[in-house]
Amino acid sequence: MAGVEASVRELINGDRDCARQALAQMDLRRKVDLLIGEWKAAGGGGVLPDVRDRVRLRLVKTAGNPARAHTRR
Repeated sequence: MAGVEASVRELINGDRDCARQALAQMDLRRKVDLLIGEWKAAGGGGVLPDVRDRVRLRLVKTAGNPARAHTRR
């Protein structure tokens, strides 16, 4: 989803048509919303992690092993 958002931003910044990518982005957001609704209907009530949490976790995982961090980039 981040790739689609970046693509839309790039097209907008270049003053180009981004209708197709924007529709794809809205479709992805609908799917995420549907998945969250299904999760809540199934009894999920916890706080979902956001992007900042995932980045922090990734930094913690790779901080202990520099070789692993190098292979990911």
